[in-house]
Amino acid sequence: MNQQTEPKIPVFCRHDKMIDPAALVSNPRNPNKHPESQIEILARVIKSQGWRSPIVVSNRSGFIVKGHGRLAAAMLLQAESVPVEFQNYETEASEWADLIADNRIAELSETNQDELKKLMLELRGQSFDLDLTGFTGNDLDAWLKNDLVVAGQERGPTPKDQLEDYEQSTIRQIVLIMDTAEFEEIMVKLETIKKARELDSNTIAAMTAIREYANTCS
Repeated sequence: MNQQTEPKIPVFCRHDKMIDPAALVSNPRNPNKHPESQIEILARVIKSQGWRSPIVVSNRSGFIVKGHGRLAAAMLLQAESVPVEFQNYETEASEWADLIADNRIAELSETNQDELKKLMLELRGQSFDLDLTGFTGNDLDAWLKNDLVVAGQERGPTPKDQLEDYEQSTIRQIVLIMDTAEFEEIMVKLETIKKARELDSNTIAAMTAIREYANTCS
């Protein structure tokens, strides 16, 4: 009876050679750590989408420079081989710099949140597995619901609504900027006024002090 094996993962990226992942050597000084949850998602992406990026290995040291996470995902998938691209580095320093930059440059990018939400909604409309975007299903739902109108649920008040509420309200607020010493001095004096006049709040105590001072000036 023939033993069933997992279908091979298709390769769509440029590479020099297909190599057994067990033969590859991770860089012992790699500062980037990949949690198990990330590797599980990456493995799902590779299994679904195929290999879109190779694992980069240095000809100088023989260590992996880019693709430590992809190697871990390949091991999880029990892949027989992975696409590898060999690159030259003139010095150890240039190799380390490329290793660090591989993750750091991506962290410096800025995401257009509106465009990202549109893409997510279009993928959801096509019944695409949203977990393959790198977001977990639960996190993605919570994120989308935060800013989008959901069936049976309305947006919070708009700035225009808040302005109308403010104009209709009889309550106003004054914000005073002061250092700690000034703040403590004012709080002590407000407490003194409250006790002397048997007042309930700092607001009433402050208004009492202001009115009495105004009267002495008139």
